This record gives sequence, structure tokens and C-alpha cells, in this order.
Amino acid sequence: MFDPAKIIQKAKTSSFYLWLLNFNLARTIPFNIPHGFEITQITDTTLRTRLPYKRKNLNHIRGLHACALATLSEFTTGFLLISRLGMTNYRIILKRLEMDYHFQGKMGAWAEFVITPDWLEREVVQPLQQSESVVVNCEVKIFDEQQNHLTTGHVHWQIKDWKKVKTRT
Repeated sequence: MFDPAKIIQKAKTSSFYLWLLNFNLARTIPFNIPHGFEITQITDTTLRTRLPYKRKNLNHIRGLHACALATLSEFTTGFLLISRLGMTNYRIILKRLEMDYHFQGKMGAWAEFVITPDWLEREVVQPLQQSESVVVNCEVKIFDEQQNHLTTGHVHWQIKDWKKVKTRT
């Protein structure tokens, strides 16, 4: 059985479990399969992901496609947030995505997102004690293999305690 929390914890120190995490993510998030996203590093505070330079990620001038870069920003921030907050405790939904494109990507690229326990407490946990939901702005930068700064993304996530989520019955 795929237990994401256990695999994520083991992937922090094991290349096998990092491979297993990527393998399972490709099957559980099928719309990301064509991109070939890969988590290359995960810690308690950091997630680093890779976007390969391949045909399905290219635009008409053979540069990395803007949408592939935006999706990598969304994936990187969302995955680290939900893995830190707990999938059973909180629901996250993309509220807004803003991208600034600085340089055309002509090779593989990587994104890195960092959050601290203090940031989570200040921006998510404490505000949710006062309100039903909170929107957090997660800034993520993408660089190519030669350290060229390709994009800066601002991914705004709405976070809500699952107990306060209203669904139709």
C-alpha cells in the first residue's frame, strides 16, 4: 500500500525511497506524467524538483514551455506544503498563480522551495485558529542547469482544516 507520509519520511535519507516516491507520484498525479517531474531532494524544510529538457516540455521555439514551468512551481510548493501540514489534517487548493519569466530555458531546470516551522506556525496554524481558511503566498524560483534564473513564481494556496470543509451530500 502506498503510504505517502512513510515514503516521504524515508525518501529524505534513502535514494530507493526517493525513487519509490517519484514512481508513485507519477501514477497518482497522472496529468504530470508527460512532464517527467522528479523530486531530487526532500528534507523537513526543503523540496527540490527537476523539469527535464524533453520534447513534451518544449514550446514552439524549443525552449521550456511556460506552462510546464508554472506547473513545476505549483507542484513544488503544493507538495512541500501538504507533506509538512499533513494530508489528513488540511486541504489545500490553488487560489492564484503568478509567474514572472526572466530567461528562456534551453536545458533542464530545477525548482526549490523552502519553508520553516516558524513560517508554517505564523502563516498557517495561528491564522487558522482565528478564521476558517487562510491564503499563503509561496515564492519559488526556477533555475536552469547553468544557474540562469528562469522564473519567479508566486503560488497562492488556500488552506483549510478538513473539519471545516463543506461538501455536498
